[in-house]
Amino acid sequence: MRDRAGTGGTQSSGAGEGAGDVPAGRYGRDLFPPEDPHESERIDAAALVHDPVTTRRLRELGAGPGMRCLEVGAGTGTVARWLLEEAGVEEVVALDRDTRALAAWELPGLRVLTADITDEDLDPGRFDLVHARFVLMHLPGRRRLVHRLAGLLRPGGVLVLGDAVELPDTLDRSSPYRRTMDAMWAALWATIGTDLTEVPAYPRYLREEGLRDIGAEVVCPPLLPGAPAALFWSDTWQRMRPELEATGLVDARVIDEALAYLESPKLAEVGPGMAMVWGRREG
Repeated sequence: MRDRAGTGGTQSSGAGEGAGDVPAGRYGRDLFPPEDPHESERIDAAALVHDPVTTRRLRELGAGPGMRCLEVGAGTGTVARWLLEEAGVEEVVALDRDTRALAAWELPGLRVLTADITDEDLDPGRFDLVHARFVLMHLPGRRRLVHRLAGLLRPGGVLVLGDAVELPDTLDRSSPYRRTMDAMWAALWATIGTDLTEVPAYPRYLREEGLRDIGAEVVCPPLLPGAPAALFWSDTWQRMRPELEATGLVDARVIDEALAYLESPKLAEVGPGMAMVWGRREG
C-alpha cells in the first residue's frame, strides 16, 4: 500500500507496496473467519448495499431462463438466490471455500461447491455467466485468475467482475474517519494482501482474453448513519481493531472517534464502492 505511513497523505485503493511480497494470509482464515457469529450479518449488510447494483446489471446482461451460472465467492448466497428465484436461471453453482451459510438451502437448481477458485485442478464446468464480487481483490495472481474465469465461459457467455474502489476526499487528510479508512486498507494489505490497484485494469484484462462488448460502471454509495453501508464499515473496523492499531496509523482513540462519526447525524462521506466490469465470449 502506497503513501500509508507518516506522510499525512490519503490512501484510496489497496496495496502495491513491495511488489512480489504478497502476504501469506487469507480472507476467512486470518481475517473475518466465517465461524464468527456476526460474520454473516456483516456480509449481508454489504449485500444490501451492492445487490441492487449487481442484480440490475446481471439482468441487463441477459441473466435469465436456460442459463448455467457460476457464483464465485458465493458468501451467504444472496446473488445466487436472486439468479434462481428472480432471474429464473436453470442452474447456479455457488462456489466458496466455506459454504456453511448455504448448507441449509434447498433451492431447485442450486449446486453448492466447496472449493478454492485458486486451485489449479478445479474444473467446475462451463457457464453462460461467471460472476465474482469482492473476490479477486483479496487473492494473489489476479491476472491469472481472470484468465481462468474467462476460460470457464461457454460461447456467448458473460464474465462479470466486481471489486472495491474508493474515491476519497483528498482535502480531508487527518480526520479520524480518513485515518481509520486508510489504516484499514493498510491492514488488509499487510494481513491478507488485499489490493485494489489492479481493479482499473480489469477492462484491459478482459479485452486481452478476447472478450467483446466490454463495459464498466462504478457506484460509490453515500454513507448515512444507520444505513447498511455505515453498519458494514463500523462492524468491519470493530472486527479489525488489533490490525488497525498495528499499522501505527491510528490508536484506540482515533478508531473510537471514527466509529462514533459513522453513527453521527453529521456523517457525510462518499463511501468505498464497487467497480463492475464485464465482457462476453464470442458466440
